[in-house]
Amino acid sequence: MIKDKELDTISFQIGDFDPKAIAEKISRRMQLKRISLNLTQKALSSKSGVSLGSVKRFENQHEISLKHLLNIALVLDSLDEFHQLFPINVYQSVDDIVKSNKVKERKRARSA
Repeated sequence: MIKDKELDTISFQIGDFDPKAIAEKISRRMQLKRISLNLTQKALSSKSGVSLGSVKRFENQHEISLKHLLNIALVLDSLDEFHQLFPINVYQSVDDIVKSNKVKERKRARSA
């Protein structure tokens, strides 16, 4: 069972912009989900097609390729969360479209 205090250590905060800290929290959440589904690292490796070494490295060193992370998320029924990344703007009115077109285009810096 996951305790509230443990959830606090893996939840994201607004000021949490450190990539290493984010990777650690994601790997910890994955580990808790794996354990809650009663899967060993070896079983997760087998079901996801991700090497056992990569699963261990993710849980211990918080390093994994995006492809392997997606494979693991699929096995742990957590793939929907990835669809929330980088949402595309949905306009509610013509005014919203006009405002978005007024945003200045970025200009390239001159090369030296």
